[in-house]
Formats: sequence, C-alpha cells, structure tokens
Amino acid sequence: MTKSAADTLVPNVAVPAVAFKGITKRFGAIIACDQVNLTLNRGQIHGICGENGAGKSTLMNMLLGIVLPDAGTIEINGTPTVIADPQHAAKLGIGMVHQHFSLVNALSVAENVMLGDLGKFDLSDARRRVAELSDRYGMDVPVDAQVGDLSPALRQRVEIIKCLRRNPSILIFDEPTSALTMAESEVLFRVLRQTVQEDNSAAFLVSHKLPELQAASDEISIMHSATLTPSHPTQLTQPPPNTSLIPTQEDSVRATSSNLESDFPLPPTDQKISSAPRTTSVTPPALEVTDLRTQDPYAPLDGLTLTVAQGEIVGLLAAEGNGQTELVDVLSGLVKLTSGTVKVNGLTIDIHKPGAATKAGIAIVTEDRHDAGCVLNMTVAENLHLTINGSFKSTNFKAKAQELIDEFEIHGATPDTPFWALSGGNQQRAILAREISSNPSVLVAAQPMKGLDAAATEWMTQRLRNIADSGVGVLLISPEPSDLTALADRVLALKAGKVVDGQIAA
Repeated sequence: MTKSAADTLVPNVAVPAVAFKGITKRFGAIIACDQVNLTLNRGQIHGICGENGAGKSTLMNMLLGIVLPDAGTIEINGTPTVIADPQHAAKLGIGMVHQHFSLVNALSVAENVMLGDLGKFDLSDARRRVAELSDRYGMDVPVDAQVGDLSPALRQRVEIIKCLRRNPSILIFDEPTSALTMAESEVLFRVLRQTVQEDNSAAFLVSHKLPELQAASDEISIMHSATLTPSHPTQLTQPPPNTSLIPTQEDSVRATSSNLESDFPLPPTDQKISSAPRTTSVTPPALEVTDLRTQDPYAPLDGLTLTVAQGEIVGLLAAEGNGQTELVDVLSGLVKLTSGTVKVNGLTIDIHKPGAATKAGIAIVTEDRHDAGCVLNMTVAENLHLTINGSFKSTNFKAKAQELIDEFEIHGATPDTPFWALSGGNQQRAILAREISSNPSVLVAAQPMKGLDAAATEWMTQRLRNIADSGVGVLLISPEPSDLTALADRVLALKAGKVVDGQIAA
C-alpha cells in the first residue's frame, strides 16, 4: 500500500531523510541538473559545493517544491514523493534559508517571522517568540523594525530565524553566510550542529566556499556543470582538478581575520595601503562628497567626506550598520540629505533630482542585486538596457545586449533569457556590464564579490582594475578587508556614518 504524505512526517532513522535519484532539470537549452544522485542522512550536515551556476540552488529548489524535476525521483524518509509546492514541503518538515530573501519589506521583523501562521495574530506574543529565537541562535535582530529598513545582513538573519522557528526536520541552507560576519557564521554553524544532533534532523549546507563546508559539514559533494561527484566524508574531500574550488588567499584571510564590528584590522600583506589621496593632480576628483548627513534612524551619515580621483580605486571598509548602505542610497538619489554636497568631475549635482546621478556619470552596483539592481521577470536584454541612454526600443536592442553578453562572459545567457534563470554570479556580471556600458565617470560598487566563487571573484577583480585603468573613479565598499587590500589604491574606514581619521595600513 502506498504511503501518504503524512506518513513521511515520522522519520525512520534506518532510511535516509532525503534521496535524490537520477534527478534532471532543464531550462530550455540549459541543463541545470543532470542525473543527480544524492543521499542525506539524519544527524548529519551534508555540504554541497560548486561554482556559480553549477546547479546547486536548482537542486535545492526541487526539494522545496519551487520547481519540479523533469526526470528522476525524490524520496523523503524512504517514500517517493512529488513535492508540489513549498507548502507541501513545509508539511513534510522541509525548511529552507534562501540565498535571496523571501521577506515582505513593508512588515516588521516579528510579522515576517510569524507570516503564514494560522489563527489570530498576537503581536506581543510574536515579538516575545522572535526575541527568544534571536537570543537562542545568536542572531541579534530588532523585532519591531520594518524589514525594508534593514541592511542585507540583518535581513539575512531574519530569513534564518524565520526558517528555524518552525523546527523543520530537513533543513536547507543556501549560501547562508553571504551577508554575515565571520563571527555570526561561526554561531550559525554551531547552532546548526547542535540542532541536527539533538533533534536527529538533517541539513543540506550549500556554498561555493569549500573551506566553509570543510569546517561545518560531515560529508561533501561537489557539483560542477550540472553534475554531482560521489559524496565523501568531509575530512577526505579535496577540490577536483580544473575547477575554481581551490581555497584562495581570500579564504585564508577570512579564516583568521578578527570581527570587523569592533575594529578595522587589515590582513597581513606586504602592500601598504594609505588613506592619503594617490595624486595631487590639478584634475578635479571623479567623485567628491562633503559633509554628507542624513536622518536615517538606523545608520545615519554624520559628516561623511571623501574623494575618489579619476582612475583611482578607493576602498571603503565598513562593518554592517555604519552607513555604507545609506551612502549608496544617497548616491543613487534614493535618500535625501539634510546637508552636504556631491560633485562629479568638479561639478556639483542636485543629487535629489531623479536621474541626476546617472546623467552626471555615477554608476551603481548595489549590495543587493535583487532588491535594486535588476528586474527578475524581465529578459537579460531588457535588464541590460535599464539605465543605458538612448531609445529603449532601438533596432539594435538585442544586438547590443549580445555584445555585452559576449564581452562580459555572461554564461548561460541569450538576449531573450529570463534574468531569473541566470546564476547569481552571472546576474552580477550582467549588472556590471549594464552600468559600465553607460560610460560613467564614477563607479560605486557595493560588495560586488558577495556570493561569487573564486573564479568569478578573480574575474570581477580584474574587471574593476580595468575600469579604473580606463580613467573611471571607483568607490569599492566592503566589510571584508581582503576584498579591498587586493584591489584598492587606498583604503578608508567608515564608522558611525563618517570616515575614521588616520592611515589604514597593514
């Protein structure tokens, strides 16, 4: 007799929690998963590693019921199961922390965490429960804050609490540390280990950072070009040849660097990074901001002043909540200043006027590409033309898009490909391609390496250097010292809404 879905809610420790058997998924001509076989046992954390676009997120989305496989079988607790949608997955005890947020910006933290519960909503009880979860999992979040006002790092914490508070028996963490500090990541993995062992639950931990998985998982499978290698115990796992999964200098730096929220230490290096302007040329700076002040309740700018010379890369080191998001919003024309000026090539611009920043030559690569950097339901060509001057319906619309796809090596893309079908790394390439194609004088890049694998990070680093060499002033913002010291001509530290005085040097 066939088991019902309800039967699968009672775990049998003698059978795997999850078994993928011959799973295949295609999106048009693109094969996202090709005959994938994978087993997840209870009491274990199984790491899935792979470069951007390897198919990791697609595989997990099939387990959550977001997409259906074209071929193959998914077994939950030994029972072949067609997971119709996320609600069905939740009934099976499956919970997922998404790489990209699934939150409602207009609601508070407490309301988002409790969203989906049946019955009367009690705000006081919700606030109490969220505060307890926040304390238990070491994720300090303001329970009454509106999610839309939070930084990406805080929204990531809300996403994690939202998942864990339902006590799922099968957990999926898809790139959960992309917006967390190293200390927060360590707390998350410690709690995940404790939860899996005490509740006899099981977890998939998906990441492109092999050292991270080696520190947190029991077994590792490596996904490459839609296929999966056989699983191995974590301590025996080594990167396969000819892939980008070999630990980089960045990985070793992150493993030893201190928590940025207390100070601004830079990693050991032979390069001395000065906060002094690189040039004394009479040429006006590409970007000059003076005494910027805002009234943002969470991270106001408090007299921020800095300059970026033409052809210079200035690194801005900032832990979350020190005003870096507000600075990007100001330069995008999204947040009003209470005082201060913005100049591009020596000319003062009315930063509050819609479109003034773009017309003046400021290009922005936002920290959260899905929040403000793209329109997922549009095609690649449409996204590539969102900020390009000229006619949107020009005859060379698709031809220009194809040129950018080729030049910036946007893999898996055609002009007609839906933007959501691209991997995160290729979405990032497309956004950079669009911003650079407008021939800017200034490029503001907020955490452009976030969520990228080693190969994509190397590609992005070289592109930013090439952009600066062409004469563009680049303001590179990151909480990771290694992102800045590898690329910037000088590094400034942002703290409490203003640049910290003094030289930042190794």
